[in-house]
Amino acid sequence: MLESIVRLTMMISLGIGSIVGFAVLLDRYLAFRANAKIDTRALRAKILALLAENKIGEAATVCANTPGPVSAVLLAGLEAYQRHKTFTSRPEAISVIMKEAMEEYMTHAMGAVDKRLYLLATIGNVAPLLGMAGTVTGMIKAFAGIAAAGAISPGAVAGGISEALINTAAGIVLAIVMVVPYHIFMNMGEQIHLEIEEAAAEVLEFVSTEMEKPKA
Repeated sequence: MLESIVRLTMMISLGIGSIVGFAVLLDRYLAFRANAKIDTRALRAKILALLAENKIGEAATVCANTPGPVSAVLLAGLEAYQRHKTFTSRPEAISVIMKEAMEEYMTHAMGAVDKRLYLLATIGNVAPLLGMAGTVTGMIKAFAGIAAAGAISPGAVAGGISEALINTAAGIVLAIVMVVPYHIFMNMGEQIHLEIEEAAAEVLEFVSTEMEKPKA
């Protein structure tokens, strides 16, 4: 009786893990696919062109109307620039203010990029353990069959071994299906992080250079 309850619990857990995992996979796939369609190079070029014309507000509007983490981080920097440019004209001060604003918002932006990915890692790590637990209950069933039959025979152990193999296979397959996309998504997240850093550094350097021009 106890083995049946444990066995059923393991299979239900694997089923729930599959549903949650595939929901996360679909959600992150759609999110990364949408982000891949955004031309960040064109966005950066447009922002720099507007900043060169001292159209900071328009540059911020472009960022606000462009989805994605890169534009969101640049928007945070440009808004900080707008708020503080009337208080100081020192390039160093403005650069520090913009950098702090973008770094602070970068944490939120990357949090959105990596959202729910931990579930894939968790399911990928737990699924094999659930499969092994099902394997143990299957082997218990097999040995119980041997004990009941009073002798070792294929028929007495076949059901338990088959059940053990099914649970093990289910756990391993689920783990593979979750872990492989997890690493792919994490790598894509790292690429987005690099894009954010490059874009932020480019804007900071441009703003600092433009502010120093009158002094030359």
